[in-house]
Amino acid sequence: MLEKSLHKNQQAFNQAISSFSPKIQVEDVGRILSVTGPIARASGLASIGFEELVQCADGTLGMVASIGAETTGIILFGQAIGVRAGMEVKGLKRVVDVEVGSSLIGRVFTAAGVPLDNRGPLDGDQRRPVEHPAPAIMKRDPVITPLETGIKVIDTMIPIGKGQRELILGDRQTGKTAIALDAICNQHGKDVICIYTAIGQRESATARVLHELQENGAFDYTLVLVAGGEDGPGLQFITPYAATAIGEYFMEQGRDVLIVYDDLTRHARSYRELSLLLERPPGREAYPGDIFYIHSRLLERSTHLRREFGGGSLTALPIIETEEQNLSSYIPTNLISITDGQIYLSPQLFAKGMLPAVDVGKSVSRVGGKAQKQAFRDLVGELKLSYSQFEELETFARFATRLDEETRKSLERGRRLREVLRQKRYHPLQDFEQIMVMLALVNGLFDPLPTNLVAQAEQKICEMAASRLPQICTDITAGEKLSEAMQEEILTECRNLLDEAEKVE
Repeated sequence: MLEKSLHKNQQAFNQAISSFSPKIQVEDVGRILSVTGPIARASGLASIGFEELVQCADGTLGMVASIGAETTGIILFGQAIGVRAGMEVKGLKRVVDVEVGSSLIGRVFTAAGVPLDNRGPLDGDQRRPVEHPAPAIMKRDPVITPLETGIKVIDTMIPIGKGQRELILGDRQTGKTAIALDAICNQHGKDVICIYTAIGQRESATARVLHELQENGAFDYTLVLVAGGEDGPGLQFITPYAATAIGEYFMEQGRDVLIVYDDLTRHARSYRELSLLLERPPGREAYPGDIFYIHSRLLERSTHLRREFGGGSLTALPIIETEEQNLSSYIPTNLISITDGQIYLSPQLFAKGMLPAVDVGKSVSRVGGKAQKQAFRDLVGELKLSYSQFEELETFARFATRLDEETRKSLERGRRLREVLRQKRYHPLQDFEQIMVMLALVNGLFDPLPTNLVAQAEQKICEMAASRLPQICTDITAGEKLSEAMQEEILTECRNLLDEAEKVE
């Protein structure tokens, strides 16, 4: 009897233990020891992990950036004015993440999830870590589909493919952001989701960008992440990673995404400030030794996925600022080596009114014609080389008293090409319009015209294209080869159009 009673008691005890659910939650809590600008040092966080999200007693969020034997270094997000020594800080048991989902399209917010557009809280489908390994090589497909910007000098000579990383660089006030915004506005109706990331920008500059996107109807497919200059280096540092995480969400669903980082020069400076305050040893030009890594792990996430892994693409347009046209300084050379090409904007061309001020000789796309439609490859294959030769020839021709006929014709053709490459902001051209204009130029239809009338002739050809040659326009857009018969039909219409215009005048 005694044994049976003990056995029953043991069974009851085991059941009670198995069904017990403690109501006490164990938290990893520490205390702030010191605060130096955007960096706080804390003690007592015994089980904290690297890049784990923490929260101070006043609600300020931060990220664990260094773990020592006795102290933990924390990067604070935002201004963190209320954080003081002695304040409690606790780990949130998750890494830094961001809301993702289709509901974010058309919204303006920070990487911390704070909406800036007065439209209420964000309502994402899920949360995704801001840091994520880049897709493996075997998950990637070749970059062969063009991402058209509508800018003639880029689409013809420096083509960008979906999944490519094309750097935009140049001195201050040369039109770098304008190139990126034109590319975003040209994606209207093309099923491409765009993400604009403002890093360390003035509020007035960001407001101007938002206004221009709104005016051009780009918010229907664009979302904006903002880390202003007043937000502190912590938020500026994580913002491009958060934007990339959102882009990856859409890419894995099979969507095409264009992301603009404006700009990574300020991102590098914010990381330098954080690293020096964390007492990491500086390297070249006082940047920490892993400054290359923070940008490479960001940009390597841009790719074109194979169909079995979603089939989407993430195209990156990082922007950086050069000083005194110095392309060989530390940060520009880092990013040039990471990306698949660069678009360089020259201050000399900008001063001359040659807009967009793209220096064709110093710009390159390492994907090249593989990311162009067949009609572009057939027509403009040698255009970049001939334009670069024209610029050199024009320089030497200034010192010559007499020029032979062939040289003079080359110079005249080059000057007309330069006029054709001028383009107003937010006036993108369709692919068939660019093809027809370039075909007319290459075949000398603009040669008899004075250079000041080339823009008018180009506009007439663009207006004629869809109305008189709809089938050819459809074929070019579909990627068909530009046959001799198609070329002859286009040239005939262009000649008739220019003759009509000349008679009217």
